[in-house]
Amino acid sequence: MKYYDKLIFDLSKAGRQGYSLPSRTWDATLADLPAGLTRSEAPALPQVSELDVVRHYTNLSQMNFGVDSGFYPLGSCTMKYNPKINEEIAAMPAFAGIHPLQPSETVQGVLRVYKELAHALSAITGMAEFTLNPFAGAHGELTGLMIIRQYHLSRGDVKRTRVIVPDSAHGTNPASAAVCGLEIVQVKSKENGLVDVEDLKPLLDDTIAGIMMTNPNTLGLFEKDIKEIAALVHECGGLLYYDGANMNPLIGMVRPGDMGFDVLHLNLHKSFSTPHGGGGPGAGPVGVAAHLVPYLPVPKVVEDEDGLLSVVDADGQACGQISGFMGNFGVLLRAYTYILMLGKQNVRMVGPLAVLGANYIKESLKDCYKLPIESVCKHEFVFDGLLDQSTGVTTLDIAKRLLDYGFHAPTIYFPLLFHQAIMIEPTETESKETLDGFIEIMRHIAAEAIADPESLKTAPHTTPVRRLDETTAARQPVLRYERQQLSD
Repeated sequence: MKYYDKLIFDLSKAGRQGYSLPSRTWDATLADLPAGLTRSEAPALPQVSELDVVRHYTNLSQMNFGVDSGFYPLGSCTMKYNPKINEEIAAMPAFAGIHPLQPSETVQGVLRVYKELAHALSAITGMAEFTLNPFAGAHGELTGLMIIRQYHLSRGDVKRTRVIVPDSAHGTNPASAAVCGLEIVQVKSKENGLVDVEDLKPLLDDTIAGIMMTNPNTLGLFEKDIKEIAALVHECGGLLYYDGANMNPLIGMVRPGDMGFDVLHLNLHKSFSTPHGGGGPGAGPVGVAAHLVPYLPVPKVVEDEDGLLSVVDADGQACGQISGFMGNFGVLLRAYTYILMLGKQNVRMVGPLAVLGANYIKESLKDCYKLPIESVCKHEFVFDGLLDQSTGVTTLDIAKRLLDYGFHAPTIYFPLLFHQAIMIEPTETESKETLDGFIEIMRHIAAEAIADPESLKTAPHTTPVRRLDETTAARQPVLRYERQQLSD
């Protein structure tokens, strides 16, 4: 009902209430409180019935969009379906009711999950050992860089304070390096979207701590020169860091550890089907090659000869402690459930299916959207706006119009290599019917851009909130409701 689409304040009627409190049985009043602890006037709270509250927030919740609502082709984010068995396992009392300060002998099952998940991730990625402590992907990036710094410092190699970051790398890489106190050096890409090895060579000297790479890169292209890059960086004494944001297409096909990477982080919400969480809780496990295992952060889970698991809180070689406890266990448990549910055989299908879906969409749309690099992509690809840009219809207009047809927009204006970038990632979980529906609408929008460009420039037309002045909304947001007068 449109009535309940209003702000909760606009539903307010004086004297209505949605609660009932017991009668006061004590003598104290607000007047007995110190003046400094009381308001000068009562808060302007809405006065609504319980029924109005329930209907208002139920209707409001139906305006949300997520992977349970529809197709979510958000490139570089891997918005895949989260199987409900993950939630069922995470909600089991034996897991949900634990406390991080319990003695280790009372949580052997929990520590075993931690140990086994780390082992599974090592097998999938080709790394020797993992820490599951980081709370998010960017937190994992920072942890990986701290490990690299600790490795160099432990060898007295104090000059290595610079990190090479390709212009096609994941967007958080430069920020993580800066937070770690490292200087960023950019290496260019060639016209084919891959790292220019010849541009890389002059950058390599005894000040380079390492190189941060996303492979496939943010264009969805596999860095085919990765073995040469690894050899060059290692030869100069640096290490290779792998950003696991784009691990999806590699699962079951190839392992970063086998490419020569020394450190990597994984985004469990991207590759291993845990909730994005609206910013948290998350998990960004970090894996390392054998020579870097001593530098993993504490606390660590260790196993004695009898199979008893315990937690080590101090290690002289560790890069330090990067979290209060041992990560977001509920998220880790969901990822472990997902891996076990797939099993060895089905895990091998993740990468091929992700690649197949992306290439299917790309090839189906490249006659009406501009494909800047003609190449087989991996799990995602990038268009540079419409093929016919004479009407002035922009990538933003296309994204807004998609909302009218019930699709979440892809990632837009990233990567920065293309002015009108549209980054599309279907993931391995979507059916051909869903992909065909998206392709049909994208083709329809391309036709609309020619026949009726204004319909795109003023979109969306059917959503609860129409097109915003995004600059004003970002710089001068209205965050507080100003009530004029409650209705009688």
